[in-house]
Amino acid sequence: MKLAALLAQYLYTHKRLDLPGMGSFFIDPTDNTEPEPAKQEKPESIVHITFESNPSIKKAPELEAYISSQTGKIKALAAADLDSHLEQALQFLNIGKPFLLEGIGSLNKLKSGQFSFTAGQAIPEMMKDNLSRENATTPSTEESLTDFKTIFYPRKEKINWKKPVAFLLLLAGIAIAIWGGYKMYKKTSEKNNELPEAGLNDTTNKQVAVMDTIGKQPVDTASKKTTFIPAGNFKFVLETSNAQRAFDRFSRLKTFQWDVQMETSDSISYKIFMLLTAAPGDTSKILDSLTRLNGRRVYIE
Repeated sequence: MKLAALLAQYLYTHKRLDLPGMGSFFIDPTDNTEPEPAKQEKPESIVHITFESNPSIKKAPELEAYISSQTGKIKALAAADLDSHLEQALQFLNIGKPFLLEGIGSLNKLKSGQFSFTAGQAIPEMMKDNLSRENATTPSTEESLTDFKTIFYPRKEKINWKKPVAFLLLLAGIAIAIWGGYKMYKKTSEKNNELPEAGLNDTTNKQVAVMDTIGKQPVDTASKKTTFIPAGNFKFVLETSNAQRAFDRFSRLKTFQWDVQMETSDSISYKIFMLLTAAPGDTSKILDSLTRLNGRRVYIE
């Protein structure tokens, strides 16, 4: 609905219309504003509307709220539309031209700076609608505005299916990510736990038989012994850790038939190692093979 028609509708409903910079329009609540049936083709003059010139009016918050509710715009935009409409009206009035307010009448500006008003013609559809609402019930102002808006702007029922679908897709994505992570973890764990015998044989083919300095002696004795490295052998350190970890790892490697040894100098830190015969040029290959099989970096001491 146009803003001009909304101003008339507001006046018919509230019996008073304040326009900033101009003045106030009034309708006597006891007047019957419905046109007679015989005169529907030619609406009668509105002789019961009065106008009080008052350019000092600055704001009309109730009118702005009404325009906002009828147009669906936020209050700031509704206020901007009203200001623009009234500014245009004042431009006409300031150059001596009358300004017509649809369904209300026309205003003229006098030399004294005041405004004169001439009643116009009613809008039958608005008058009928307003009268029927008043006769049926007397709801609160907010309810009346809501009912009027519902008539001219019927609500459209929309099925909001986007949110459920997005939620289902999110759940599916999380499930796939968890499943993929689990499979990768399982595969990595199996690879780390498996020590292929073929790989061990390739490495241990170059080993020499050395005495297990730990397996045949008490821990206290082994901890004080210095390992003798024969000529042509290299000491490949697999891991250095505390006692509990070292003994667990040592026992596990023994079950895989690794020719490992263990030593300690302070009974706190234990070193698991292997003595292997190798040419100096082959040590890098042996280090890479042992690192892959051990799951930890191996170094030569």
